[in-house]
Amino acid sequence: MERTELKGLIEALIFASDAPLTADKIKQIIENITKKEIEEIISDLHKDYEQPEHGFQLREVANGYQFRTKPAFASWLKRLKKTKPFRLTQPTLETLAIIAYKQPITRLEIEKIRGVDSGGVIKTLLEKKLICISGRKNIPGRPFLLSTTKTFLEIFGLENLSSLPSIKELEDLDDVNLPSMLSDRMTKNIRHDESSDVAMCREEKKPEGQGCQNNNIQVDKQPVACKENDDENHAASELHNPVKSSEDTM
Repeated sequence: MERTELKGLIEALIFASDAPLTADKIKQIIENITKKEIEEIISDLHKDYEQPEHGFQLREVANGYQFRTKPAFASWLKRLKKTKPFRLTQPTLETLAIIAYKQPITRLEIEKIRGVDSGGVIKTLLEKKLICISGRKNIPGRPFLLSTTKTFLEIFGLENLSSLPSIKELEDLDDVNLPSMLSDRMTKNIRHDESSDVAMCREEKKPEGQGCQNNNIQVDKQPVACKENDDENHAASELHNPVKSSEDTM
């Protein structure tokens, strides 16, 4: 197959895929093509779709490739089809940011950073498939560990966890500014097509004294894989009413 045909085929595969398509999956489908050739063709496609006459761009997301509408056209796309937005409140986004940077992490560890009960927002994040239970911490009570999911990477337009904003950009911030900075930086690359519209509810104001109590956050670039066989109902109950562990007295 000629290179121009291969280019068209790879373009079609990425376009037709429901999820970000990896180079390994493309190689598995086409077979007689090298990974280097795939990467070169994808680089060409990326350059092509960056031209102003195209309404799409080719993005590297969740370790794969995906076509996405350009942010500049977001307001017009919303007029095309109104859908219920993927809504995250400020406390929910703040909790998600903490999990993203500290994963795997327990509910109690999250609450020590935020200074408030986080059971409700954790439940919301689990329901939206943005986080998952990735195991249990080996301490008395064996509390659940929480990590972000592939859906999190896709929604926020991240190639992987290494694509999160550098922690160096956050080091000089005080506790009051940290949640909003995390929110702004994490939402920079949110999908702009109408099916994944995300609305940030910033009208919620937390009571005085509530907020991040610690900005010493470090990113784990190799998160633990999510468990698929945990009893979700039991997990949700335990996350809302965690078993007392040695963390409580730390």
